[in-house]
Amino acid sequence: MMISSDTTVEVKETVVDFDEIERYESGLQSFLDGKMDADRFMAFRLQHGIYGQRQPGLHMVRIKLPGGQLAPHQLTAIADIVEQHSQHDKADITTRQDIQLHFVPVAETGTVMRKLGEAGLTTREACGNTVRNITKCHLAGICPKEHVDVEPFVQASLRRFLRNPLTQAMPRKFKFSFSGCEQDCAQGMINDIGIVATRKEHRHGFKVLAGGGLGHKPRHAIVLEAFIEESELLPSIEAVLALHNRYSDRKRRAKSRLKFLVERFGEAGFLEKYREELSRTRAAFENQSLPAGNWSLPGDGGTPVPEVNLRKVTEQKQAGRFVFPISVPLGELGIGQLRGIAKHAAESGIRDIRCTQEQNLLLVNVSEESVETLRPLLKALDLGEPQPGDNVVSCPGTSTCRLGITASKQAAPKLNGGSHDLRLRVSGCHNGCAQPETGDIGIYGEGKRIQGRLIPHYQIYFGGSGCGDGALGIKGPTIPAMLIGTAIRRMHRAFDQEHKQNETFFAWSRRSGKEYFANLLEDLKKITPEDLDFLARDHGENEQFRVEQFGGGECAGADQGIVAANFAEAAHERNYRIAFVMQRKYDEAIECAEQMLRLLGRSLQFLADQPQSDSLNEIAARLRSDSAKTAESGEELSRLAGELEALKGSSFEESRFNQLNERLDRWMWKAAETCQKLDPQLDLAATLPTPLGHK
Repeated sequence: MMISSDTTVEVKETVVDFDEIERYESGLQSFLDGKMDADRFMAFRLQHGIYGQRQPGLHMVRIKLPGGQLAPHQLTAIADIVEQHSQHDKADITTRQDIQLHFVPVAETGTVMRKLGEAGLTTREACGNTVRNITKCHLAGICPKEHVDVEPFVQASLRRFLRNPLTQAMPRKFKFSFSGCEQDCAQGMINDIGIVATRKEHRHGFKVLAGGGLGHKPRHAIVLEAFIEESELLPSIEAVLALHNRYSDRKRRAKSRLKFLVERFGEAGFLEKYREELSRTRAAFENQSLPAGNWSLPGDGGTPVPEVNLRKVTEQKQAGRFVFPISVPLGELGIGQLRGIAKHAAESGIRDIRCTQEQNLLLVNVSEESVETLRPLLKALDLGEPQPGDNVVSCPGTSTCRLGITASKQAAPKLNGGSHDLRLRVSGCHNGCAQPETGDIGIYGEGKRIQGRLIPHYQIYFGGSGCGDGALGIKGPTIPAMLIGTAIRRMHRAFDQEHKQNETFFAWSRRSGKEYFANLLEDLKKITPEDLDFLARDHGENEQFRVEQFGGGECAGADQGIVAANFAEAAHERNYRIAFVMQRKYDEAIECAEQMLRLLGRSLQFLADQPQSDSLNEIAARLRSDSAKTAESGEELSRLAGELEALKGSSFEESRFNQLNERLDRWMWKAAETCQKLDPQLDLAATLPTPLGHK
């Protein structure tokens, strides 16, 4: 685990679980031996950060870097792994501050995970229906404008939600961000939950945003809490996770992100559900220690405030120390570059290296002397500080991604942000991993049939910004892929000629309006028969464009049905039950215990092909009636439910309830064993709590 203290970085082993890696290696061997089918293995490997590629048998390994932080020796370890285990000679920085390794043979993924673990790095829950990498402002702890270094809160969230049963079988992935001031460099507005440090009069705390997202139907997050104290932060986050887990659509993947829950309930209805859940999470956190930050007033203006997209060496709030940005074209780092950066950083005493959402690197806590030393060393690696026009971000597109439609990785190098250093964002499909809706100019790929021919196109967005008072970009026209460079150069000229003094592209695009851009690019949309042969190709391709089918993406993974989700929620209810008992709120504790029984009983029914029930008595009766599969489980469920009912009201006895809870916990583990007998390939390990009382 990466812990920041006075801008130095230590490596803690708590983020790595070698027993878990051993279990992965065992599951991998079962798959290779033909004992585990491909769908079950897909769900299993996604939970461990291993994602399928377009290329058969090859996989992407996603390294989860909370806040994007690395130490030099970890860069060296990544270089060694790329050299030894990848059929590609580069590592890729992502827009969520991860690092991805592509073209790794599936048989070698366990070895890769183990070597990463030895360097203090994990891939756990970097893919799948989990809490993805937690992003933060890349200047956390060093920016003179920040109210607080958010790193302690990032680490507290990581400890709480990594491997937490609640987050193991959610309806869909969940993304968070943390920013240390209202400038919100981490782009809270496009995340499922965005945390922004702020002040209210003489108090410090956080603004909480929720329900943002890009991809299909992009949506700006709503304000969930205008201000909360830091002691309320984790309960607030957990309440939103619990809402997502309970109410988001598990059947329709395209409608399963949190933003669609806001749409379904409406903002007022969503806030009402959140308040209901928050009352429970507050109780669950009542006796727990919560993170505390070192809050301060922003600087007095003596030190320049860094820009959101850091483009030059800048002094930190720590006097005599500098942050050194390294431009990484399209986020790709070769083996020699990885090793070279690590070597030069270590020799300069730099222990804090950060990945940014612009797919660049930052060297933190650099001495003034080292700044001058590093420039020629980086130049020898074909690297250096950002230059005007090179702020171009791209997803892999059709180079590796199963969902890619256009060759974004081949188109992006041909594009440039021009003399005004505009931010360009290039995605190969509407899922928008390059965050096109937040760029000055953002594009995503799609196919359109014109005169009987399939033509690659890019949908354009103008004037987006995910930070501070920003907004999603204005949706413009769709332009043939081979003409996108012409379209962007035309926009550069228009901005250069028409913007007012000190007017940003964001402001100019909104002043100009959607119709202006439609007229500006109208002629590029017209395709004559003579154009078809040229336009029916994608960048870097000689053959006619086609959209290949790979059975969809793997973000959601193979569905283990309702069972894993039920066990995850039952484990969550168990945590609440324990908290309510400690607070002597026995009615609420009994409700949690009954809900546990209901969820576990329905899981058994599902696997035994029985009609689903909500009544505990009906569930128990149906389980008892199936002597070959679930009769024993039904008998114990009936006894537990009856004894819970007898404890309600004036008949409650705490000692009896505690003994009953021990039996309930043991039955939970027994129910899991029964489920796994009914379906031997079912994996419930991640959704079960610590086996207290299990025998």
